Amino acid sequence: MCGRFAFYSPAEAVTRVFGVEDPPAIEPRFNIAPTQFVPVVRSDDDGVRSVAMLRWGLVPFWAKDRSIGNRMINARAETLAEKPAFRDSFRKRRCIVPANGFFEWRKQGSVKQPYFIALGGDEPFGMAGLWARWRDREKNGDERLETFTIVTTEPNSAVEPLHDRMPAILPPEQFDAWLAPENEDTAALQTLLGPCPADEITVWPVSRRVNDPKNDEPSLVESDSLI
Repeated sequence: MCGRFAFYSPAEAVTRVFGVEDPPAIEPRFNIAPTQFVPVVRSDDDGVRSVAMLRWGLVPFWAKDRSIGNRMINARAETLAEKPAFRDSFRKRRCIVPANGFFEWRKQGSVKQPYFIALGGDEPFGMAGLWARWRDREKNGDERLETFTIVTTEPNSAVEPLHDRMPAILPPEQFDAWLAPENEDTAALQTLLGPCPADEITVWPVSRRVNDPKNDEPSLVESDSLI
C-alpha cells in the first residue's frame, strides 16, 4: 500500500527527470494524503507530456458517487487488467506520479513508527499511476473530476519489513512505454510493474507528526539515523 508520500523537487527537476517542458509552479509537499490534489505527469495523443493536478483516489467513469475514490487510492499491479475499476484506465489512461519518497508504518511496542522510503540521491522518481475522468450524472454532467490511483506491487527486501506492498516505481527508460496512449498491450505493460531493486532504496524513521495530514513541513522527512 501507499497511503502517504512527499514531493518537493523544483520545476527544473520535473523537466529534467520527467521530460515536461515549462511545468507549472508546484508547491513543495511533505505529507500528501488521499483526496488531496496532486501533480501527475501524463501524455496527450501526440506524446507531449504535461503536469496536471488530479485528486488522489480514482473515481471510475461509471461510478454513481465520487466517494468510491476514497477506497481507490491504490491499485494492485497483478489485477489491473481484470478489475472493472481499473482496466479501462490501464489500457488508455496511465500517468506517472512524481515523488521524492513515500511513508510506511511498522508497529513497535504500543505505537506505529513511521518510516520514509526514498531512492538514493536528490532526484525525484516516478510511481506508476492510472487516471480517470468522472462526471456527475445527477448534475447532468456539469460536475467533472479527474482522479488517479497509485499502482502497487510486491515489496522488495528493503520495504518488506514494513509492508507487504510498495509503489511500482518506473525507471526513466520505461516512462515512454508507460505513458504512450497508443500502447494498449496490457501484458507487456504489466511486466514494467515489479518492485525496484532493494539496493536502490534507503529507509529511515521519521517523526510521528506525519500521522496527521495537517502537518506538512520539511522536518517530516528528516532523520538523523538510518536503519
